[in-house]
Amino acid sequence: MSAAAGSIGRATVRAMQGRKRLIPQRAALVLSKSAVEKIQGLLQEKPEVVGLRVGVKTRGCNGLTYTLDYATEKGKFDEEVVQDGVRVFVDSKAQLTLLGTEMDYVQSTLSSEFVFNNPNIKGVCGCGESFNV
Repeated sequence: MSAAAGSIGRATVRAMQGRKRLIPQRAALVLSKSAVEKIQGLLQEKPEVVGLRVGVKTRGCNGLTYTLDYATEKGKFDEEVVQDGVRVFVDSKAQLTLLGTEMDYVQSTLSSEFVFNNPNIKGVCGCGESFNV
């Protein structure tokens, strides 16, 4: 697996309870229009980077959290998602937890962040950074 070119920042997780599933069940990850636009902007600033890598690690009060890093190449077991000209690589450890998830980019007065709208999540911590499946 390649070394990441740098970390992007934090991401928030949202469980989709009671929401009609609009995302195909077999999609590894679907990007919203605002996520595509933000990723395009991030990649323009770093010509050596070919895409973003989404992973999971053990952290927080609920068990897992998503990680976002720049990717200089596709890892051996990464799932590649190409949408509207941007590439996102899903780390093999994150593939089952992301199945059917929409990656969005949300801006408000106080923050701007990537948000994962995930139908597989069973619980989320109060701050929205960690989850369990």
